[in-house]
Amino acid sequence: MTYEEIAKSIKKGDIASVYCLMGEEPYYIDKLESLITEKVMPHENRDFDMELLYGSDVDSVRIVESCSQFPMLGEKRLVVVREFQQMRSSQDALATYVKNPSSTTILVLCHKNGSIDKRKVLGKNIDKLGVVFESKRVYEKSLPSFVQNYLKSFGKNIEPKAIEMLVEFVGTDLMRMSSELDKLLVAMPEGESRVSATLVEGQTGMSKDFNNFELIAAISQKQKSQAVKIVKYFGSNPRSFALPSTLSVMFTFFSDLMQSYYSPDKSEHGIAQWLGKPDWKVRNEILPAMKKYTGRKVMEILSYIRETDAASKGVGGCKTSHGDLLLELIFRILD
Repeated sequence: MTYEEIAKSIKKGDIASVYCLMGEEPYYIDKLESLITEKVMPHENRDFDMELLYGSDVDSVRIVESCSQFPMLGEKRLVVVREFQQMRSSQDALATYVKNPSSTTILVLCHKNGSIDKRKVLGKNIDKLGVVFESKRVYEKSLPSFVQNYLKSFGKNIEPKAIEMLVEFVGTDLMRMSSELDKLLVAMPEGESRVSATLVEGQTGMSKDFNNFELIAAISQKQKSQAVKIVKYFGSNPRSFALPSTLSVMFTFFSDLMQSYYSPDKSEHGIAQWLGKPDWKVRNEILPAMKKYTGRKVMEILSYIRETDAASKGVGGCKTSHGDLLLELIFRILD
């Protein structure tokens, strides 16, 4: 089942006896755990009818014992096992319990950074008799939709450039992204409904005009004067500039550019699917760059970036400042 399907059923009051929330992305696991707790367990009952356990501290028998107790105040008892992946003891007792769970207990197993083994008895039983949700790793192309939907739930929207800035600033960590969005919601002036790039700039300290995204945009268009202007800004503002981060962004861009030449479908959407990137990123960066750079030049640029990275780490006795190293790299790329 998808996150949306499970969340909808929980909100309707259709609560299962056993949930297994697992996967690489912790954000949705935590959201569903919280949603279940809020729906089935009133705050005043939690000290009596809810038990929070951790996989590193319990075994299968202990979990079953907790599930077998009767509720004291309400109709249901809630047992949440966080970090279930850390439980190393036999799971036999729990596998047996799942086949015939207590009608008065809701068991939630939270297994992060991986998945339960569905080939084993416990995995088979939960998959057959409980509700299983796998929270898959989120890729960059999904982030704009996540940001828009998150803000939409609060009746807000966001400028495209503000999304781009957040994606660069935060990356694919949804927990951190949701935290940054919460900060923006609090900081929004009363009566405003649209998150602007200016607001993101003020909250993150990230310049809306001088950042890695704008640098890549300038490079993709071979706008030498703009690229140099951004790099000089980086050099004069070392607190807002980290060469390893910039080199990583540049290497990823040119690696994507090289792969784009081999895409079976050279359309915007075709290349986006081939790379696993958002359409807008291909439209704004990859397609313009494909017209400006040859495959041979891109291979040379990837070598330049590696050389700059080595020099920044002192290889060859290099003592050039990071700002000057990046400026030299830009001239070599745009030559």
